[in-house]
Amino acid sequence: MLNNQLRTNSLTIDVEEYFQVEAFANDVKKQDWETFESRIVYQMDLLLDLLSEKNVHATFFVLGIIAEKHPNIIKKIVSCGHELASHGYNHQHISKQSRQTFSDDINQAKQLLEDIASVQVTGYRAPCFSIAPDNEWAHNEIKEAGYLYSSSTYPIAHDFYGVPKAPRTPYYLQNGLLEIPVSTCKFRNKTLPAGGGGFFRLLPYFIYNKMLKASSKQLGFINFYTHPWEYDPQQPKIKSNFKSNFRHNINQHSALTKLGKLCEQYNFDTLANVHLNNTYPSLGNWQSIASGNSD
Repeated sequence: MLNNQLRTNSLTIDVEEYFQVEAFANDVKKQDWETFESRIVYQMDLLLDLLSEKNVHATFFVLGIIAEKHPNIIKKIVSCGHELASHGYNHQHISKQSRQTFSDDINQAKQLLEDIASVQVTGYRAPCFSIAPDNEWAHNEIKEAGYLYSSSTYPIAHDFYGVPKAPRTPYYLQNGLLEIPVSTCKFRNKTLPAGGGGFFRLLPYFIYNKMLKASSKQLGFINFYTHPWEYDPQQPKIKSNFKSNFRHNINQHSALTKLGKLCEQYNFDTLANVHLNNTYPSLGNWQSIASGNSD
């Protein structure tokens, strides 16, 4: 049975190769990406076929470097009725980029996606949710590039990302950019990640679903994210540390079945359809917001 909160839930997919993830950044150098087997076409076909079967529309945050190499993926996303959005061009953590490099990256990605698909790209997600309190300029560059919204913050504590004091519900920044956080849930005064990723694969479905239901009840919306590589247990294994390998590879064999159950239980739509026409508070500058001091 579908969730009774229609058009408040969004399914989002960060389109990147398995060897481009931040967890493997110390093991796989960008200049070596060309030496790895590409799996993205196979993985995207799995996801697009499943979403078509379940009659679900999603937002795809696509890397520019993926779009450049596989333009047919971009065209298929749009032809299937999904929202095309930007994940930047090179999938580099914002902390590793200068302001100008970041600006060039997100402008290049937006132009490339729009040229291939002949649609306007209004949404952006930073690689690895890497907008932090100390790169307050990022939101201004996103707005200047012509994006209407960002979904780049995860208000949790994590070793790779997270702005734990930031709001858990959507809000406008001082410059007019809409930020749509990934879903979380509160349990005994702790904020837990309920928005997908590794926890979705790690936990039994009934436990994860309890977290997602709690998130929906507490926040009034769901912003769930995933990646194509999470559904491909045949992908080549990256030589890395135990923690990174465990996070990346855990339960890939059962993830597609779990995603199918999720699509049957919740009425998912795109971020643009769910959020762009809603009214949300304007909370001021990013540093105040990130520190939990916004009005």
